[in-house]
Amino acid sequence: MTRSWATPVSYPVRGNGGWTVCVGAWFLMIGMMIAGFLSLSPAVAATGEGNLEKPDPMVLRLSLDEALAIFLRQNQDLLIAKYGIETAKARKITAGLFPNPELSIAGFSAFTQKCTFADCRGILPEISQLFEMAGKRGFRIESAELGAQSAEAIFEDTLRQMSFAVKDTYYRLQVGRQHLEVDKKRRDRLKKILEKISEDSAQHETMENVEDEIRLHIQQIRAETEVINDLQQIETANSDIRMLLRLAPEVELELTNDLRYHRVDPDIASLRNQLAEKRPDIRAKRLLASQRRSELKLAHAMQYPDVTVGVGFMMQGPTGPDNQQQWTATLGVPLPVFDRNQGGMMEAATAVQMAETDLQKILSDIQNEVNTAYRQLLHSRLLVETYLASALHSAESLFNTVEQRYKAGKTTNLHFLDAARTANDIQEAYLDALYNYQRNILLLESAAGQSIS
Repeated sequence: MTRSWATPVSYPVRGNGGWTVCVGAWFLMIGMMIAGFLSLSPAVAATGEGNLEKPDPMVLRLSLDEALAIFLRQNQDLLIAKYGIETAKARKITAGLFPNPELSIAGFSAFTQKCTFADCRGILPEISQLFEMAGKRGFRIESAELGAQSAEAIFEDTLRQMSFAVKDTYYRLQVGRQHLEVDKKRRDRLKKILEKISEDSAQHETMENVEDEIRLHIQQIRAETEVINDLQQIETANSDIRMLLRLAPEVELELTNDLRYHRVDPDIASLRNQLAEKRPDIRAKRLLASQRRSELKLAHAMQYPDVTVGVGFMMQGPTGPDNQQQWTATLGVPLPVFDRNQGGMMEAATAVQMAETDLQKILSDIQNEVNTAYRQLLHSRLLVETYLASALHSAESLFNTVEQRYKAGKTTNLHFLDAARTANDIQEAYLDALYNYQRNILLLESAAGQSIS
């Protein structure tokens, strides 16, 4: 066999002109990439800088009514309490359901009198239904209905308590910001006086100026401490109201309802008489006691046996063992030989006593709560009116007089600072009294279950 060699193929050789075009294309492509990168660099840098910068905080202006509206719409704790109502309604649906009928099929055969399974057999399908006696289903429906009403009352009570928390936190944040304004003014005043004393000491240093400067440094540290404490309390109140309203941490709040004095004269006799109607927790306890009584009725009804009624049709083979087609009817009743519900009746009776005792306890507690809130409201109102009648005006007049004498050079630095500190202390004490008065109004409204302002 002769081996054949492959014929060599000649390829065209690329000339110098082709290589020149290829290299030129590569250089052009690289140049375009560099130009594009340089043109994109400022944009990328700007984008990077934008990512590093902190976004401007969103400012949310809120009145008290708007804060309550957001709270009702977004607070998860309130939504969880609302889901309790849906759960109670589901139990109500379950309580009204009837037992399902039961289908049973029995097969039989005879093996006597020359019968075999092949020619003497039969089948007996039967449908039976359980009938609850002594009104058990009605008692369960009644108990579930009372449970649903109790869940609604519990939701209203949760709303009452958390609404108080929203209002109290709102005013706590406001009074904290007002305290901060007063303390900042005091700090800035101390700073200016300290600069003046430092200039005087540089011109003619005396022992009195040195002592005044030391005292001022100490007071300035205290003033700075008060400012920091105010900022911490404001941050705490901000965090509390954000959590209640379910707002993002970066949201800045601007509250539009100022903390101002308005006189309130509640009718304590009317509030006491309407407690049972207005307080949802009292209504919830009463509904719970009624529910426990329904459960006691159900426990007593359990001693009566239920009845099971069945209807069947017997079909047999051509040779028996009995008549070929027969109707059957069954009646089943448990024999109450043993009273198996003694413990259930005792437990239900004890639950009724516990619910009634709890109702009496909460009635007594709420009456005392209303009385205490009413007396505290009267005391705080008297204190605020005392500040408004004399203390605020006297402290401000004293400070203005001393300030004029200080500018005229007729009084010392420490005398001026003492008058300023007195005015600041009176102003901050008034703010605390005003906040306590507003809080006592909210406490009385929460205790009475209705608005009094």
